[in-house]
Amino acid sequence: MPGYPVVESGNYLMEIDTGYDWGSFTLDDAEKGVLDNTTYLLGPGVTYADVTDGVLSVRVMRGRRDIGDQFTYGTMSFVLNNTKAQGAFAPFDTTSPYYDPANSQPGLAPLRNVRLSRYDSSNNQVFLFVGKIVDYNLTYNLGGIDTVSVVCADDFYILAQTYLNEWTTTEELASARMDAMLSLPEVNYPTGVTHRDIQTSVSTLGGGGAYKVAAGTSVANYANEINKAEQGRVYVSRSGVFTFEPRIGNTLSGSVADFHDDGTNIRYNGVGVKFEATQVCNYASVKTLQSSTAQVAQDTASQAKYLTQAQYITNSLLHNDTSALTLAEYLLVADPEARYSDLETEYLMMTTAQRDTVSTIDIGDTITIQKQIQTGPTTYSQFAQELSVEGLEFNISFSRGHSVTFYTAPTTVVYELILDSLTYGTLDGLNVLG
Repeated sequence: MPGYPVVESGNYLMEIDTGYDWGSFTLDDAEKGVLDNTTYLLGPGVTYADVTDGVLSVRVMRGRRDIGDQFTYGTMSFVLNNTKAQGAFAPFDTTSPYYDPANSQPGLAPLRNVRLSRYDSSNNQVFLFVGKIVDYNLTYNLGGIDTVSVVCADDFYILAQTYLNEWTTTEELASARMDAMLSLPEVNYPTGVTHRDIQTSVSTLGGGGAYKVAAGTSVANYANEINKAEQGRVYVSRSGVFTFEPRIGNTLSGSVADFHDDGTNIRYNGVGVKFEATQVCNYASVKTLQSSTAQVAQDTASQAKYLTQAQYITNSLLHNDTSALTLAEYLLVADPEARYSDLETEYLMMTTAQRDTVSTIDIGDTITIQKQIQTGPTTYSQFAQELSVEGLEFNISFSRGHSVTFYTAPTTVVYELILDSLTYGTLDGLNVLG
């Protein structure tokens, strides 16, 4: 099996783009310049160096912890053993196999592409993180192990460092605006399904006049403004695809993974519960960029119980007051709901098939968490919730294994209509056509 084994977790591969292309067809080269060969194809290509054997530990953080948080770029940090590599990871070593002699540059350097993957039980490569190196720091320890600490970020970081020219927008769907922004010359984000997944939005954004985008606006900040109007999700997937999802609504039942504490399904070793007054929003005010009047939705009964818990949006990109009022009503949450907010588990607790499943869970997926709850001195019952994954964090040690934490948010679960079923055969708000 490809990759390097992590104890009780599977085989993993850490790759860094060396910055030079030695694997493409090269004129006048005795080996790479042979016509019709199937190994050295027309470039340019990317040459990745496998550095897995030198990795000591890995930490990845992606998404957000709560549905009210703003999305930001995902990060990965890992530590390399430079002593074991005999100095090959250092930028000063011109004899390193990662050094680019043609351009006299170190191959492993900031803003190089980086990717972490795991191989499932069928030898399929599953990406866990794709991004770019931000920091590459060496530490020389006299008499000890020399290490290289590498900090990486996904493409949302690159977008945060990219700035727009003045842009006069037109009225269009939020999804169309997101796609148009990525295609602007100063952004020039790659196209195609391996780079973008822009799903059709429910909201329409305004154009011209007050909606003109000022020069110097950060692409990442404007992406979040678009998402603030949509109330969906905007993030870079585990495989490096820029993803924009529409307003979060009902979720068709059918979680991608079930976590139980009773020995069935996927085991876990920790779960958090949130039940807070701050979950409540009983006064929502939304004002668009072109309007002088805020649209307000409120729940006075909730205010009497939990005081006024307010949310204000004063610069919404939405195109009119009607859509602003719709958003204000969407933001209302009358009562707090006790929910499982985060779940911790380890691959060593899972079967091989379960590890393969957990490795593919990403932001926006639905999972089930079930826990045994004590209801009396000697009585217990099982309580389960289907929840959306809003973020995840995992740590990998090649000697201790892979652990992961999922951060979740409540979701309204609906079920596929089943004819002649007493429970699922009634067409209503909770039973829908699949």
